[in-house]
Amino acid sequence: MAAAGWAPPRLDDFILTERLGSGTYSTVFKAYRKKDNREVVAIKCINKKSLNKVSIENLLTEIKILKAIRHPHIVELKDFQWDNEHIYLIMEFCAGGDLSRFIRTRRLLPEKVTQIFLQQLACALQFLHERNISHLDLKPQNILLSSFDKSHLKLADFGFAQYMSPWDEKSVLRGSPLYMAPEMICSQQYNAQVDLWSVGVILYEALFGRPPFASKTFLELEEKIRSSQAIELPGRPKLSRDCQDLLQRLLERDPLQRITFEEFFTHPFVDLEHMPSPENLERATSLVVEAVEKDQQGDHSAALSLYCKALEYFVPSVQYESDIRRKEALRSKVNQYISRAEELKAVVTSNNRAILQQGNSARHLLKEMCRDSPRLLAALQLASTAIAKEESGDSDSDTLELYQQSLGELLVLLAVEPAGRRRELLHAEIQTLMRRAEYLKEQIKMKDLKWKEESMEHEALAESVGRSCTLQ
Repeated sequence: MAAAGWAPPRLDDFILTERLGSGTYSTVFKAYRKKDNREVVAIKCINKKSLNKVSIENLLTEIKILKAIRHPHIVELKDFQWDNEHIYLIMEFCAGGDLSRFIRTRRLLPEKVTQIFLQQLACALQFLHERNISHLDLKPQNILLSSFDKSHLKLADFGFAQYMSPWDEKSVLRGSPLYMAPEMICSQQYNAQVDLWSVGVILYEALFGRPPFASKTFLELEEKIRSSQAIELPGRPKLSRDCQDLLQRLLERDPLQRITFEEFFTHPFVDLEHMPSPENLERATSLVVEAVEKDQQGDHSAALSLYCKALEYFVPSVQYESDIRRKEALRSKVNQYISRAEELKAVVTSNNRAILQQGNSARHLLKEMCRDSPRLLAALQLASTAIAKEESGDSDSDTLELYQQSLGELLVLLAVEPAGRRRELLHAEIQTLMRRAEYLKEQIKMKDLKWKEESMEHEALAESVGRSCTLQ
């Protein structure tokens, strides 16, 4: 029921019940459609008397934008009505509450969960960006979850949204101070880039449990944002290199230095390339066919790589599939491919260890031959550290970074190395390290895919329990 003192208005086709939230000009109620299947909706009720010229313009723009767009990660405007006192926006209902509450109840979110949420938000923003629409009020409170047991986000509240071409500039203050870009806070001209700053603040809050410039007053917030000090990321929890890079590029005070939309959509942490689509399912199927062929030919390393590439497309498709039968069929295939990839991983690991042992004597000889080149010796030592970490089971992005640093240096040195035995050994060592680095990438992918597989199993259990409760 509605909270005391908040009697909901009457609307002919709907029964308005509990209040979901309120703002300066509106109150949002949960409601049921009286006819047909008693569809659950959210109704945003705007009091006409509270509207001024600016808020009327904002409301008209909000309705115009929402009427024109349909996207799986944007809350749908189903209809709008009005009477003498109110304007009603009849919206899709999201039972899972907002992202702010989701973060608050968990204190902070694991990086992998945050990455899934960010990908969905980025997908919605890409859709808007292609239509020259800026949201201008991105914050966790305006990002809803469709249900309690599914990590499916919906971008909501387009009350400040505007049609903005990439070259358009505005100066009107819009949004919520904690999530406003510095150029907006400081009353400077701004463009669509402000939405990317807000994404950075949301990402920071999800990962660390608080926004980067938490302040008690607007003046304190403005002072922090005006500061020329670089934004430092907390040491815990530890983040992947890609995640750190994206955060720092989003939270760049200078809009000219901030990551662009194109760079954001193609960033490896966002990874929109693998978002589910019919085309990506076809691509995944084609990769599996290639993997099976390589597997049958005995090329286990190539087969493992192809299975991993296919799974990068298949796993998100399972997470986004809404049809239960198709979802189960996809999940079964994914589990089958992951099992085979794990078997191939064991075979390739065994083969690589044998190759590594064969290369040890050549590596030792190479080190002996480059005592007169401290730079070459240092690069080889870096590679040895990476190998030692990997052999001890430390197969993470830090180890991969060591390989990449070493290879970067060794390739430069190979280019100036004169012909001779040392050059031959150096070339062979680089080839070995490249194979190791590529294999390590596959291992890291497998870890991520295993984590996503476990998430799918958890989701499947939740769905099964949910169905059982519904039937009882």
